[in-house]
Amino acid sequence: MDVKEAIKNRKSIRKYKQDPVPEEHITELVDAARLAPSGNNAQPWRFRVLKTKEEIDILKKHRIAIQDFVYTAPLIIVCCGDPKAFVKSKGIDDSNEKRALRDVSIGTAYMTLRAEELGLGSCYVGWIDKKKIKEVLGLPEEYIVPYLITFGYPEGESKPLEKKRIDEVIV
Repeated sequence: MDVKEAIKNRKSIRKYKQDPVPEEHITELVDAARLAPSGNNAQPWRFRVLKTKEEIDILKKHRIAIQDFVYTAPLIIVCCGDPKAFVKSKGIDDSNEKRALRDVSIGTAYMTLRAEELGLGSCYVGWIDKKKIKEVLGLPEEYIVPYLITFGYPEGESKPLEKKRIDEVIV
């Protein structure tokens, strides 16, 4: 599968088979994000991988996500950004959440395209308790946690959503 095909095929999946995601695939997903470009090469992304029922049940117990399908995914990657990565990497006095969010989003786009190539479905989930998830998982207070992503092998068929035509998005 080439990149264009992965882009065209990728859609949000909310129903997964319960088959575990192999460790090699998890490594491939994180590696895809790790290789993404970032401003000043600061690489602000940080990921917490939840792959056991016990780990995922902790999120469920604390109602971290509003949508129940989240807790049925065999793999959840909590996506974090370190706003101070720019300061740490280059000595630039510019702690910036927007930059961290931008760069984490670039990395996770690579991650979800790699998932598509590996036959995995994925879904970005932003309706989460962003403060509580840091407390529950013991993540550093200064991190941003804009979303988590569910992963797994899709169960059943899902139809792609209609996308705008190219002339509707060029201004």
